[in-house]
Amino acid sequence: MDYEVIFTNIHLYIEGLWVTIQLVFLSLVCGFVLALPIALLAICRSPWIQIFPKTYIYFFRGTPLLVQMFLIYHGMGQFEFVRESVIWIVFKEAYWCALIAFALNTAGYTAEILRGTIEQTPFGDFEAARACGMSKSTMYRRIILPGTFRRALPAYGNETIFMLHGSALAGVVTIVDLFGAAKVVNSRHFVPFESFITAGFFYFCLTFIIVSLFKKLEFRWNAHLRPRKV
Repeated sequence: MDYEVIFTNIHLYIEGLWVTIQLVFLSLVCGFVLALPIALLAICRSPWIQIFPKTYIYFFRGTPLLVQMFLIYHGMGQFEFVRESVIWIVFKEAYWCALIAFALNTAGYTAEILRGTIEQTPFGDFEAARACGMSKSTMYRRIILPGTFRRALPAYGNETIFMLHGSALAGVVTIVDLFGAAKVVNSRHFVPFESFITAGFFYFCLTFIIVSLFKKLEFRWNAHLRPRKV
């Protein structure tokens, strides 16, 4: 194994690591903000209201992330009205196309996670909130959503890890993230094992940090469920 190649190009991996962290963090924040109203609309009793959120969820869960990214990165440029509009400033850049694709994709999965956990809320929570005279908005803000976030935390932790691993697709559209850095090193020195095992090590470290963070959040948010010492 040629360690010299790794240490010589370590700056590329550090820069790619920073790009990967940016893409994952921003996509998760934007995706969560988008997922919450979609999940709330998906649990409405009216089937006419449910059409849009459920269609959105089915589309982004039913198609590969790579296809979605290509539709945004390559597909939007074929429309003349897009190229002549202000939004072309965004769609002509690979970084923003990847970020939009990641955010829309994780929003679909996160919305389904939230929808499922909201529907699993014990009926007694609703009855207790109504008995206290809470309005529907107050009930969701104080009772339903906090409990939903706690129950959804393990599943959302998995979605965060999947989003980190899926972010490697950014390297396919000319973005030099971790995977893109490995491709650059391999193209320069023809050492695929050293190139990609180094990227894999960084992904492994990021995954370990994410898992540790979510374990701490679960430990803190679910403290009331732990047996108390006598």
